[in-house]
Amino acid sequence: MVILKKIEQHLEEWLLVILGSVMTAVIFLQVVMREMGNSLSWSEELGRYCFIWLVYIGISYGVKKQRHIKVDVILILLKNKWKIVLSLIANLLFLIFAALVVYYGTEISSNLLRLGQKSPALQVEMGFVYLAAPIGMGLTMLRLIQNMYHQVLMLVGKEKVEVVDERERILEEEEELTDDSSGPVR
Repeated sequence: MVILKKIEQHLEEWLLVILGSVMTAVIFLQVVMREMGNSLSWSEELGRYCFIWLVYIGISYGVKKQRHIKVDVILILLKNKWKIVLSLIANLLFLIFAALVVYYGTEISSNLLRLGQKSPALQVEMGFVYLAAPIGMGLTMLRLIQNMYHQVLMLVGKEKVEVVDERERILEEEEELTDDSSGPVR
């Protein structure tokens, strides 16, 4: 059970570190090889595919940490319970979008796998590359459902209300920095 909890808590982080490291290493290797007068035919392709997967896994991570870019103007004007309601509605709409991406992304990926299309340099099945969208958005759906569950618990009073807009988050971070240091933040 402890292993499953660790996976649930850190899956996206581990995947992002692995994908980012592979992408960086391969692109660095390509630059070094070009300087030596050689070129790797597969490095750009692998870097691109790692980046695609990184983006979709990053969406899930952003949802998990509740740090996606959003317009906070209305959130600033609302009080605690209404902030939760608005966030719930936004998460529900995002969940519907993610479900559509999973559905159509799976359809496209399975068609590509069935047809056997391969990438030019690595000879990887393109269906596996296209699986980034449904897998990443599937993880996003899981994180959205977790967020919505906690928001419902906040609405009924079983959890502390924690809907923070970006302005409040920045002010809290500045307070923490000021508390940690002896002088003002610059």
